[in-house]
Amino acid sequence: MEITEFVETLRLDGGLLADAADMAGPDAPVPACPEWRMRDLVRHVGKVHRWAAGFVTEPKEQPGTAPEVPELTDDELVPWLREGHHRLVVALHTAPTDLRTWTFLPAPSPLAFWARRQAHETSVHRADAQQAAGVPLTPLPARFAADGVDELLAGFHAGDRSRLRPETPRTLRLRANDTPGADWTVHLTPDAPPRTVRHATPDAADAAPDWTVEAPAEELYLTLWNRLPWDGLKVTGDPSLPTLWRERGAI
Repeated sequence: MEITEFVETLRLDGGLLADAADMAGPDAPVPACPEWRMRDLVRHVGKVHRWAAGFVTEPKEQPGTAPEVPELTDDELVPWLREGHHRLVVALHTAPTDLRTWTFLPAPSPLAFWARRQAHETSVHRADAQQAAGVPLTPLPARFAADGVDELLAGFHAGDRSRLRPETPRTLRLRANDTPGADWTVHLTPDAPPRTVRHATPDAADAAPDWTVEAPAEELYLTLWNRLPWDGLKVTGDPSLPTLWRERGAI
């Protein structure tokens, strides 16, 4: 996907998130994050947006510390969220293509990293806000959702901090059945981070996996981020996969 596509998705989902937060009210519980109320979600997203914008507008070589959330009344929270979201969108839209700044996942460029990461961060939390508000989830483009699955598997879970490690080696095959090329095999072992192999064609996989999961890209994306139940996915093979993922797949 192009950087402009990520920024546009960020722009749209940030607005939808703020709208849902406004509708739900600050005390609404967030189903996917039981310890949070809406005010906690708004504070988190507003803080992350400002943190990310700082790396774009004031490039840094080290991660540093995230900005403190100011003391705000409940009535001030959503406007504060909107302001930080707008600042991030403008920063990404106007940043030079040769931006050099700190990142924490592989990407074609630092600008591509921050646009992609913040688009997915915002889309997942937009789903949180809409679930808390009790409104239907706004559909995501299949290509974007498939990209988010790839970021999760080949980015976050490729790192040493991944806890997705079964007691014995296992392989997991995932397919987004509405998106060409959205097909992955994940090799899981107890003593190393998962290793993800992308498949360009449906028959280009390794030997038969222990688990196979098929679903539209958006359902796969939101389930792997623990925002939808596993019941909606077609899972074949070892029945322990959903439990393993719920317990150890969180980011």
